[in-house]
Amino acid sequence: MLVRELNRGKCKTYLVACEETGQAALIDPLRERIERYLALAAYLKLELVYAIDTHTHADHRSAIFELRDLLGLKSVMHRAAPAPFVDLHVEDGQALPLGRLQLDILATPGHTPDGICIRCGGTVFTGDTLLIRGTGRADFDGGDAGAQFDSITRKLFALPDETVVLPAHDYRGNTQSTIGEERRLNPRVAGKDRAQYVELMGKLGLPLPDKIQEVLQPNQTALDDDAIAYPNYAALNRVRQLDCGAVAALLQAADAPLLLDVREPDEYSGPLGHLAGSRSVPLRTLAARAAEFDAWKQRPLVVVCRAGVRSTTAAAILTSLGFEHVFNLKGGMLAWNDEARAVER
Repeated sequence: MLVRELNRGKCKTYLVACEETGQAALIDPLRERIERYLALAAYLKLELVYAIDTHTHADHRSAIFELRDLLGLKSVMHRAAPAPFVDLHVEDGQALPLGRLQLDILATPGHTPDGICIRCGGTVFTGDTLLIRGTGRADFDGGDAGAQFDSITRKLFALPDETVVLPAHDYRGNTQSTIGEERRLNPRVAGKDRAQYVELMGKLGLPLPDKIQEVLQPNQTALDDDAIAYPNYAALNRVRQLDCGAVAALLQAADAPLLLDVREPDEYSGPLGHLAGSRSVPLRTLAARAAEFDAWKQRPLVVVCRAGVRSTTAAAILTSLGFEHVFNLKGGMLAWNDEARAVER
């Protein structure tokens, strides 16, 4: 097994390859480093078959979609990832073949709902779940410190002590650790129970990443920066969220809402299906088509997507355009399907 860290900075991208077959994967690639990755793969005569994000990043643009378009490789994220154009949605316990190697997926929500770690042989790529002598923040929308503690203590700390830990970020110049070292020495986790960890994480008071406005929503939507005028972070937090039961009840009311599905067309007709009566209006076209829905500016309107994230962006856009009663389907079509509610395909 060949493992290289490619960025030599605070944000880590890892190359993992089967030396026997030459098949390789990139884990957490940065968009601004694509040429570097392609040059190294060519120099080492490797075939890139996967580009994997361990979670939806808030501090740098992901390269997995550009690499997918350039090379025809498979983009990989957890099932809960909000972005379109993900070729392989993986779940806990799933394994991806990589030549003679195997990439074992550990679902590790907490930093984000779509967090995963990837074990390959005696190494685990821990994303932002577990850092070297630290852990990823859990205060973004969808973050859950309790779930993160469970992910670390029940899944990662169940691995052998000698397992090498390679995180997606490091801010102190560290390069690697081991599960045994982190279990003993990580100050956020060692000697703490779940309640203590949740309390500690709730008091961190960390500032938002410098580039969150420029990168988070583009990563969630897989759209270029100039493809859409994204609402600001505060506007997203003001969007009214409704769970599946509340939306189902609204649909039975006399003044039923207009349903706008802002996923891509292939998602609308894809495995998750769509809500009966919903209109397909991809997010990238929403602002240009908003006049089509002028009759609904004072009437209820529910926006839908895969995981409830792109639709939150859409709801904020519609609100800024004067629509007064906009709601978001919390959890999107993933939650709707998980509750076994009726869909059309």
